[in-house]
Amino acid sequence: MKIPLTINGEHRELEVEPFRSLLDTLRNEAGLTGTKKGCDVGDCGACTVILDGKPMCSCLVLAAEAEGCEVTTIEGLSSDGKLHPLQESFLKFGGAQCGFCTPGVIMMAKALLDANPSPSEEEIRFAIAGNICRCTGYTKIIEAIKETANG
Repeated sequence: MKIPLTINGEHRELEVEPFRSLLDTLRNEAGLTGTKKGCDVGDCGACTVILDGKPMCSCLVLAAEAEGCEVTTIEGLSSDGKLHPLQESFLKFGGAQCGFCTPGVIMMAKALLDANPSPSEEEIRFAIAGNICRCTGYTKIIEAIKETANG
């Protein structure tokens, strides 16, 4: 089946099987491999994308459910070769070590900052609670998000 959707501001029509997840569709049909496949059951947050303005685990969404929707992936954050401020902060504070969880954490943080430009540390911790990071201990991630929020 053909699914029309907008990915990172670009209208696309992707041919997908009805049972295909949005995650697998983004990675395989759209060629956007920044969204990571971790647990594939919605527990780790590595596959977080923004779907019509809301953060979602793309492994839990069928591609067919995203028909007509707007999807933003980590690749859609930079523009004109310039990194998004969150990406810059993650680099500055060392919020990415192995980097596997980083795209999902950044997408969750972007959704948080879009909804609440000045979150408290508690709100940041709550927002990223569904994103598992095995490397950083979260301190540097939280510092990077705070830095971006405070601009």
